Amino acid sequence: MPVVSLSLTDALGHALADKRIDILRQIGACGSISQAARAVGVSYKAAWQAVDTLTNLAGTPLVARAVGGAGGGGAQLTEAGHQLLAAADAMAQARGAVLSRWQATPHAGPALARLAVRTSMRNQLPCVVERLVVQGQIVGVHLRLGLGKAGDGEGGEGVANGVPAALAARITRESAELLGLQPGLAVQALCKATAVRVERGGRLASAAAVANAPGTHRLPAKATRVVRGESGDEVSAELPGGLQMVGFSAPGSGLRAGSPVVLVVEDNAVVLALAEV
Repeated sequence: MPVVSLSLTDALGHALADKRIDILRQIGACGSISQAARAVGVSYKAAWQAVDTLTNLAGTPLVARAVGGAGGGGAQLTEAGHQLLAAADAMAQARGAVLSRWQATPHAGPALARLAVRTSMRNQLPCVVERLVVQGQIVGVHLRLGLGKAGDGEGGEGVANGVPAALAARITRESAELLGLQPGLAVQALCKATAVRVERGGRLASAAAVANAPGTHRLPAKATRVVRGESGDEVSAELPGGLQMVGFSAPGSGLRAGSPVVLVVEDNAVVLALAEV
């Protein structure tokens, strides 16, 4: 049997704001996956998804399961599981101490928290959850771009004509449970640049392109930089309020800095992340 080692970097490399570590902690306390799920407020299936995800990231088993009845059975933390919890607690204390030093300044604390999420996705947008729409095993998470209050027509990020720009994501019910999503919660919406289609906006936009297809969101913006390419023009754009996004238009789009554009994003391309603030 190969020797494996616990990867604390991978397992704890993301923000600890979701419920995965809490589930692991409850398993250690009560010795049961089902009881841990009830204590944290998620389904049994979601609890096992959390354990599986952490195990994948850690590279070694964190929970030893005993055979039991349907939806039951005992469970206990392995030595690696105990080490992971101890490291998580130490990181939370250290991180809290650092953030508390900067929290009094208007922007430094939240900015440091958001930087804790490291990803290849170039579009990282602060949002607030507006509402959740449950459809079977899928949850539609409707978002308001920016971190201002709902209905804030002035000074809010991503606000056009007094109406907050909207976005949405489609995720599983288990993921929504593990993230603890609820209206009013601040999240980050992540999206690859290649998943954002850039179309010409303003009066030159075609009438057919204006209508929203189901699950598709169109965000008016202004191009700030255009890099030509054979496979498509890379367009950096600014949303009303100052948020920045990157996407791709068709080759030879003719777009240039200052051109009005529309950023087209499908909800299946949006990933949600939490950061402690």
